[in-house]
Amino acid sequence: MNTARTRLYVDAQYTSPYAMSAFVVLKEKSIDFELIALDLGAREHQAKDYAHLSLTQRVPTLVQGDFALSESSAIIEYLEEAFPQAPVFPQDIKQRARARQIQAWLRSDLMPIRQQRSTEVVFCGQKRPPLTADAAPAVSKLFDAASTLLADGREYLFGEWSIADVDLALMLNRLILNGDDVPPALVQYAQRQWQRPSVQAWLNLSR
Repeated sequence: MNTARTRLYVDAQYTSPYAMSAFVVLKEKSIDFELIALDLGAREHQAKDYAHLSLTQRVPTLVQGDFALSESSAIIEYLEEAFPQAPVFPQDIKQRARARQIQAWLRSDLMPIRQQRSTEVVFCGQKRPPLTADAAPAVSKLFDAASTLLADGREYLFGEWSIADVDLALMLNRLILNGDDVPPALVQYAQRQWQRPSVQAWLNLSR
C-alpha cells in the first residue's frame, strides 16, 4: 500500500492520549506520515473541510488518499490489518482480545482519574490537587487490574510489547507524574513503556 499521502490529524497541544496511540502505531510500523495539528480551542476540528474528512469531527483522524478514518481504536485496528509488519497487538487470538479489552476499558472507565488527572499532568508537567474520595474506587480498580495483569513481574502485558502497554502506562502516569502514591512495580512498568522510542517521539513534540 502506498503510504506517501498518509496524514494524521491530532490536537495542537499534543495532549490527546488517543492521538498518541495512533501516532505510536504509525511510528512502530515505520509508516511515513505527515502530522497535522488542529487547535481544538479554536474549533478547527469543526471547520467544514475537516468535518468533511472526519465523520466524528474529532482527533485523531487518519487520512490515506481518499480514505479517512477517525476514532483511535478503529485507526489502530485498521493499521494493524493493512500493515501487518511490526505488529502492535499480540499474535495469539486470546491475548489479542485481552489487549483490546484493556484498551476499551481504559477509554471508557476510570472517569474520576481522567477528570482529576488530565493528560496535561502527563505531557505538560502540570500538578493537580490531591485526589478526592470519589476517585478512590477508580484508583483501586486500576491498581488491582494492573497488578493482576503484571503479577509475575513481566515487563509487558503479553510477554512482548503491544500498544495496550502504552495505554495502560499512560493511565498510570496520570498518577505517577503528579506525585500520587503508586505501587513501585507499577511505577517501574510505566517508566519502562515511556522509554520506548515511538513514545519518546510523541513526548518530544514541542508544546
